[in-house]
Amino acid sequence: MANKVQHSTIHWFRKGLRFHDNPSLLHALRTSHHVYPVYVVDQNWMRDHDIRYGANWWRFVIQCLEELDTRLRKYGLRLFVVRGSAEDFFKEHIRKWKITQITHDVDTEPFYLIRDVAVKKIASDMGVEVVTHVAHTLYDIDRTVERNGGTPPLTYRKFLKVYNEMGKPPKEKETATAEHFANCTLPTEALQDRNFDMVTLEELGMKCDFPAKFVGGETEALRRLEKSLEDKDWVLKFEKPKTSPNSLLPSTTVLSPYLTVGCLSARLFYHQLDKIYSKAKNHSQPPVSLHGQLIWREFFYTAAAHTPNFNQMEGNRVCLQIPWKKNDEHLTRWRNAQTGFPWIDAVMTQLRTEGWIHHLARHAVACFLTRGDLWISWEEGMKVFEELLLDADWSLNAGNWMWLSASAFFHQYFRVYSPVVFGKKTDPKGTFIRHYLPVLKNFPKEYIYEPWKAPRNVQEKAGCIVGKDYPRPIVDHKEASQRNLDIMRDVRKDQKETAAVTLGYGK
Repeated sequence: MANKVQHSTIHWFRKGLRFHDNPSLLHALRTSHHVYPVYVVDQNWMRDHDIRYGANWWRFVIQCLEELDTRLRKYGLRLFVVRGSAEDFFKEHIRKWKITQITHDVDTEPFYLIRDVAVKKIASDMGVEVVTHVAHTLYDIDRTVERNGGTPPLTYRKFLKVYNEMGKPPKEKETATAEHFANCTLPTEALQDRNFDMVTLEELGMKCDFPAKFVGGETEALRRLEKSLEDKDWVLKFEKPKTSPNSLLPSTTVLSPYLTVGCLSARLFYHQLDKIYSKAKNHSQPPVSLHGQLIWREFFYTAAAHTPNFNQMEGNRVCLQIPWKKNDEHLTRWRNAQTGFPWIDAVMTQLRTEGWIHHLARHAVACFLTRGDLWISWEEGMKVFEELLLDADWSLNAGNWMWLSASAFFHQYFRVYSPVVFGKKTDPKGTFIRHYLPVLKNFPKEYIYEPWKAPRNVQEKAGCIVGKDYPRPIVDHKEASQRNLDIMRDVRKDQKETAAVTLGYGK
């Protein structure tokens, strides 16, 4: 706390919606007599950049912002929620609030970088210093790329090698407390300015039709982290592929939404895990361990930041150019849980209502949409996930969709998830399906995954006639998957050089 208090600072909250491990916030508090905490909501900018977060995501974020505002007010500050252009806001309020410094954490996505450059230019022209800190990722990803010779590591194995060479990521910073806020104030006029009150779903033109299963905010994030790490034996033995995709209670931590919006620090999570691992003789290892999941996150952030057009097929050097079909009817039926395959439809219903699904369930529905059955572009699935997921994350969403469609990163394209068999492995009675698709709840377990095979009298007894009350299968899985497999085999044969880029020996 020895820094000289001098600045009038705007601290720009973006993803770091927390008090713990927030170095740019700490810098603002340590160097300022006035601190204006700001969050920008610019729907026009989001539309221009094709960012399509839906109502569940916004409700989650608003809960995060409400808690942030409540905590700031305890220390005499508040959250200023800005509507409209960040550039216009900074141009006006640097003068109005006599700002001498702007602080924020580092973002890596290309559209954020464009905005940040514009704001930094405005600040520079007005004589205002901009101070940034890396806090959303484990490492400064530009340095990771430097360590790899100037290009991003495009296989997990290669990334792990670079990661091991760099050593453990930096420790998380201290939590902002009353002592840090002690010398920071706001003018009364700013505190009472109603133009920056909390944004609402109604104001955004949105409505949530389902109750919130996962509540936003730093308090809940830290509670969930503590709960996840209570069972040390579970942590040590955790292997992600061995968790259940269709248990009614999540079989993983569900910390991803909190990491995505920055209610929870990835570095804090990493080092809390490290404490547990350090006291054990044996524990699971990357890529399947909990540490491994954080490294996967870092891998995709690094690849995305240094691969132009990462979120599209065309112009993307790591992505196979595949002749996907355009079929709006099939896409709509997949999105709206009307494929006629109960396991797929139950997962898509969970996604729409709760905003989260298990990673293996994501694998199943993504494979079904793309290379498995419908042969629709991964870009379309990525857009739906961005709209519906609480943990929608540009870098991870694009990377995982390329992976699951076997367009990049994943090369065992012949491994196709069955929309019938896969779910049965961990839920043979169909409990998950009965919960999310109550229209099928009375089917015997023999037919719950394939209700179209049930005799008419069984369907009548179950109160659900296939083709009337629940749709028939959208495709014949066996025929569709074989046809798609043949096409994919030819594509990969013709595009060996592109495939090689993420196999680890491409140029």
